[in-house]
Amino acid sequence: MDPLSEAVLTGASPEELERAPVPTEYLAAHLRAEDVDVFRGVADKDVRRTLRLGRVPLPELAPDEVLVAVMASSINYNTVWSATFEPVPTFDALRRYARLGGWNARHDLPYQVVGSDAAGVVVRAGSGVRRWRVGDHVVVSPIQVDDQEPATHADGMLAESQRAWGYETNFGGLAHYAVVRASQLLPKPAHLTWEEAASIPLCGGTAYRMLVSDRGARIKQGDIVLIWGAAGGLGSYAVQFVRNGGGIPIGIVSSDDKAQLLRRLGCELVINREEIGLGGHPADNDETIKLGKRLGRVIRAALGEDPHIVFDYIGRATFGISVFSVRRGGTVITCGSATGYQHVFDNRYLWMNLKRIIGSHAANLAEQAETMRLVSLGQTIPALSTVYPLAEVGEAARLVQRNQQVGKVGVLGLAPREGLGVTDEAARARIGVERLTLFRQADPVRSGAGALVDAAS
Repeated sequence: MDPLSEAVLTGASPEELERAPVPTEYLAAHLRAEDVDVFRGVADKDVRRTLRLGRVPLPELAPDEVLVAVMASSINYNTVWSATFEPVPTFDALRRYARLGGWNARHDLPYQVVGSDAAGVVVRAGSGVRRWRVGDHVVVSPIQVDDQEPATHADGMLAESQRAWGYETNFGGLAHYAVVRASQLLPKPAHLTWEEAASIPLCGGTAYRMLVSDRGARIKQGDIVLIWGAAGGLGSYAVQFVRNGGGIPIGIVSSDDKAQLLRRLGCELVINREEIGLGGHPADNDETIKLGKRLGRVIRAALGEDPHIVFDYIGRATFGISVFSVRRGGTVITCGSATGYQHVFDNRYLWMNLKRIIGSHAANLAEQAETMRLVSLGQTIPALSTVYPLAEVGEAARLVQRNQQVGKVGVLGLAPREGLGVTDEAARARIGVERLTLFRQADPVRSGAGALVDAAS
């Protein structure tokens, strides 16, 4: 281990961190450009084949960047997309980014360090960084923007410069160090462990923008919200935001174990997709309408009304049902498309019933800050279920690729074990350890330390 990493792990002062030399290389989960065609003609695109772990050169910091010693990260589905080179290799995005010139040229390399979540310690700050200092405990927003672009100051997500960090950029979070723009940082909630904090930014911020922000569905008291994949990373935060806002969450899941977890999380109604005959593949239009009618009957029997909002990140397999099932004047809000990007729906049920479709993507920094504020208040809990060491990052990504997890899958970076990073034990006790570890209790998958997490009774 390099001297700077050792200093971080021993709780060195900011002055001591400043004196420790920055390593020239670091350990990182990365993809190689030479592997881009490895899955051609292969049915099972196993991410363990392409997600490599090894040492890569540490880049020089731009004036507006910080170097974060990553204590923990987490797996998002965009890492699965990157590692399968679908829909297009992310090396294409790195080349486009590099063509902008200047510091951006660093990103075009024969490898890409992936990962769009991180929690850790600032160990270096560029000359233009004002609000952050060495030694600060931070979480990283997954969106990188240019603060000199005018659109950024209205909504960073609408800026042409907006990029998903660790997906459309290099030097992401599944590593011992990460290069981050200062405008991506937020304070780490003091009552959370490193791995809990790292499980929140991408999925938590995305769900907040989709449901709560005035750029999303703008939930209000009494809104019935249908949430596909409600026990997953995005879905589990969506359930919490609906409950916090006085809405009525309906969760659709794929197993009874996931249904039990959602009831404990506060879901008013939980539906196993097998109950309505929905498999994992898109149906034709007639079958979609039949499934939509079947789903509507179940919801109306339980709640007496159709949903005001449908939260859909599943994509092709569910989107036609979402458009059909939402009530007259209702809203389908969508991000991502795990089952396919080409959505098919019967437009009659959209236009004649005055429904709306809203596209959403991640969150701007203000929305991320509001998300983390709710977390700090204890209104929102981390959806972390399972933690792997960085050495097993391929297994962690494979778990997400096969949809075998609940909530979020964490990955330890420099943190030698789970449970570290809490600096406000009183707040943790006040919010409740049992509540904060709800997803850990509900998932018996092996933790990164090699132990088993007890299943909930």
